[in-house]
Parts: sequence; structure tokens; C-alpha cells
Amino acid sequence: MTPGAPHVAVVTGAARGIGRAIARRLAADGIAVAAVSRTLRPGSGELAGSLEETVALIRADGGLAMAVPFDLGDIKADRREILSQARAEFGAPADIVVNNAAAPRHFDLTFPLMTREAFLEAVEVNVWAAWDLAAAAVPDMRERGAGWILTVSSSQAGPRKGPPFRPNPTNGATLYGGTKAFLDRITTGAAMELYDDNIAVNTIAPERQVATDNALLVPGVRTDNSEPEETIAEAALALCTGDPRVLTGRIAYNLSLLAELGRPVRTLDGRALVPGWQPGDIGPGRLRTPYLNPADQQLGG
Repeated sequence: MTPGAPHVAVVTGAARGIGRAIARRLAADGIAVAAVSRTLRPGSGELAGSLEETVALIRADGGLAMAVPFDLGDIKADRREILSQARAEFGAPADIVVNNAAAPRHFDLTFPLMTREAFLEAVEVNVWAAWDLAAAAVPDMRERGAGWILTVSSSQAGPRKGPPFRPNPTNGATLYGGTKAFLDRITTGAAMELYDDNIAVNTIAPERQVATDNALLVPGVRTDNSEPEETIAEAALALCTGDPRVLTGRIAYNLSLLAELGRPVRTLDGRALVPGWQPGDIGPGRLRTPYLNPADQQLGG
């Protein structure tokens, strides 16, 4: 590796929403970012946002970024090409992989209505693409002597508790929540298997929700009951730069992690603090009880 080479992050689903926020916050910390999405140009996707806009924002902030248009759901595509492009652009292999891209959530398809097509797409994009891309980066992380793998999960990974079962606008979230639970379990196993390589493996989820354009399509999600995107971006940065010997194997909620670490929450350009969302502002009422018992994680229960 070239002496003084920058940290290089690959961030998927970076054309908009949480992926864009994480890409900007990483870049503001001096990390070179390869932003990945299917949507390269403005107006070419179903939702607002594009890689060109993400890269322009990062460069305007003074950061390094490149656009990598790529369909992570294409089973014939070689995801190693993403890593090759990043290495060629930045002169160093990726040592950070952030898996944020996700398939359509299909909350309307309840258990008896699920289609094979929707099921396979969700597993391919949410689970296998994340695994495949991260695993492909492991040799480069070993080369660099450290690495960080972070996957964006969801509180929907937790079980529906009952009976009685409380009404929920996302129904059982059986497919989406199931794939996110799969990612959480993969994470703890991979953290164990990669610990001696000095590679951290974690998931991060919003404590409640982040009111991105995509999230606002879900019934019950509003701007007034959501978190700002800066909180999950800051928590992601913490997990992508922390000591791999300490911050690994975490199934983390963003506000709980920020409060635990006492970490200031900065704007996406890193230049200012976000009012009302600092660790001292995060009261217990904002925190979510983990669906996994930390003691059980340690004991393998």
C-alpha cells in the first residue's frame, strides 16, 4: 500500500437518504468514498437523488468521492468490480465497506401473499449482495492491516411480540425484517471469524426512523416523529473508525451508541454540531431496548 494512502470506503445505496448521509459524513472525516447505486444521473431513478449529486455534495464539502453505477441485484454482475474501481481511483484498496442498499420492503405482502420473486430479490440485495461485497473486500483489508464492515439494519429485525399483537402499519414486516435479522446474525458470526484479522463487523439501525423520501412512503413515518439523518451518519462514522478490537460484533441502534460513546453529532460536512441531538440531549425515552440480550451475545446463547 502507498504510504499515507487514504482510508477508502465503499458505500452502497449512496444516491440518496441514509446512504448519501453516511457517504458525506465519512468523506468529511477525510475518507475517500466510492458511492455506489443504480442511479447515476438526476431524474433517472424512481426517487429523487443520484450519485452525481452525492459526489458533487462531497466535493463541495472538500472531500474525495467517485460515482460507481452498479446494480447490486444483478446476479450476473461481479461485485469485485466495485472494489477494483475504487482502488484504481484512489490508489489504495478499500478498508471500509458500508452496505446500505436494500430491495423494496413489500410490507403489503403478508406471509401467505409473498411471491418467490419478491423473496429472492430481497435475499439477493439485502443479504447476499452485502455478504458478497464485504467478503470480497476482506483480502484488501488484511493487506491494509485493518478493516471495517458496516451494514445498515433495522428495528424491524426484532420479533413481533404477542399475543396480543399490536396493530402495525408495516404488518409483520416478515420479509424485510427477516432479511435484516439475517444480516444481524451474519454480523456477529463474521465479527468472530474476522476478529484476529483486525476487521470490525457491525450493523447499525435508526433508533426509530429517519425521514428520508423512501421512509416517508411508509404509513406512520413523519418528519416530526423521526430522527435527523445526521445521527445515523455519525454513529456509522464511529463504527467505521473505531478500534476493531473493541467496537465489533455490535447490533447497534444509533442513538444508544452515540449516548454510550458520548460522541458529538456533527453536520454532514463535519463543520458544526447538530442542535438538540447531542449525547446529553438523548434522553432514555428516545432509546430502544435491544431485541438481542447483550449477555446472550457474549455467551453464545
